Amino acid sequence: MLAALIMASGVTGCTSISYYAQSLEGHVEIMAARKDVAKLIHDPSTPKALRAKLTSASAIRRFATEELALPDNSSYRSYVDIGRDNVTLAVFAAPQFSLTPITWCFPVFGCVPYRGYFSRKDAIASAAELQRQGLDVYVSGVTAYSTLGWFSDPLLSTMLRQDDTYIASLVFHELAHQKVYVNNDSAFNEAFAVSVETTGTRKWLHATGNRAGLRGYEADRKRRADFLALIAKTREELKQVYGSPRSPAQMAAAKAATIDRLRMRYRQMRDRRWGGYRGYDAWFDSPINNAKLAATAVYGEQVPAFLRLFELCSGDYPRFYASVRRIGNLPGPARAEALEATATCH
Repeated sequence: MLAALIMASGVTGCTSISYYAQSLEGHVEIMAARKDVAKLIHDPSTPKALRAKLTSASAIRRFATEELALPDNSSYRSYVDIGRDNVTLAVFAAPQFSLTPITWCFPVFGCVPYRGYFSRKDAIASAAELQRQGLDVYVSGVTAYSTLGWFSDPLLSTMLRQDDTYIASLVFHELAHQKVYVNNDSAFNEAFAVSVETTGTRKWLHATGNRAGLRGYEADRKRRADFLALIAKTREELKQVYGSPRSPAQMAAAKAATIDRLRMRYRQMRDRRWGGYRGYDAWFDSPINNAKLAATAVYGEQVPAFLRLFELCSGDYPRFYASVRRIGNLPGPARAEALEATATCH
């Protein structure tokens, strides 16, 4: 399989071969450790807390197929305890004075604005090398990933660390990638998956009668929208900075001032609008650069357009998927415009 991947991508050189090797090794290790969820639930030796989580996850998986028209396959019907905080680390990079992320291309999955590493050591080494090239770099922990249906993706211990609402959102999101995936357009793919995650989680909370959970989820979504609006405003300000006739030193100073202003705006929003909610403090307390801002935008900028399309489709998932697939088949430059301009559900 490794040889096929290398040949398919036209890869030469030890660095690229090493990257594919760690990817394959990490994935195969997880696939080999899978345990059937149904058997674990009925196994008396399974810890009570884990059994409860798996029981909920099993019901969520059925809901995904029966109510959200997501793929009915063996994904998320097995479980692996990976024994670490993140399944992979994603390394993002962008030029010092640009918000356009660096992309890497892979067989099957196309070009994406990050490189994923199962090995923390390799991820940190890659980030350091990109920094030596003068790029802004951001390393983010990943809780779950999708093989787009090529393999039977398992539930991971990282996916079960929070409540059932969190599990549902992850399962719906990752299965959405199996439903529609457009090569070389991560912003489209991630926003689509977030729209399925959002509408699906709401539907699931309604169906289970979890009113408190639904109120909490809606509050989280509003804060997320506020956060993304704040990031979008800062990105626009930085685009103005990077497009101006400043010297590199002046541009660097203006960039730093803009990011300082972002932190100030966040604190004001947190303390006044959010009533002191500190769930985003860690994001703002750690370094902020172009790579981090670009990574955040990938997961959020097109979500409102997808949610609007879902409403145009009257909440009918098969019609929604068909419309998304139709737009996804358009040429790249026309895709985002068509999504924004769509007035009907086909």
